[in-house]
Amino acid sequence: MEQYSTIVSGFGGQGVILTGKIIARTGMEEGLEVTWLPSYGPEMRGGTANCTAIISSELIGSPVVNEPSSLIALNKPSLDKFGPSVQKDGVIILNSSLIDDFSVVGSRNAVPIPVNEIAKDLGNQKVINMVALGGWSNVTGKLSLSSLKNGMKLILEESGKEKFVGINEKALEKGYEAAKEGVKASSV
Repeated sequence: MEQYSTIVSGFGGQGVILTGKIIARTGMEEGLEVTWLPSYGPEMRGGTANCTAIISSELIGSPVVNEPSSLIALNKPSLDKFGPSVQKDGVIILNSSLIDDFSVVGSRNAVPIPVNEIAKDLGNQKVINMVALGGWSNVTGKLSLSSLKNGMKLILEESGKEKFVGINEKALEKGYEAAKEGVKASSV
């Protein structure tokens, strides 16, 4: 696999940093080279947060990415800020619960997924990031759903949050399935 970069962005408290960490950890568990670079404002919850995760079969020169391969945008300001920088053949997973105008994406492959509604149906709004990550797995094919489940489980267990593994696995699965519908919607 050549270098594949993803920016995850949203409001603080949406699990943005954790999502990037799971991508990097999963890549590492798969034997890939990885970088993870978090960035968030002093506000944390409610402010903006983003991180960059890179996975590659070769050494990575820099964790800084100007034209990411993909973007997970959990809110409209994130799409507006990072959407135009995504590679022309790149993928944008967007939270259609909060983003209804995604004209900024141009010719890029935009896949709308109503992550807030799916998380609400699962009974836990805190899993919107895992819904989006499941969709990312389906659309990009860079890390399998089972690998991401394993990476997520390792990170949650290491931080003493193993009781949340089950709901996060369900959220990944629902997002993976929802991406199929999102792909159909984006190609209309």
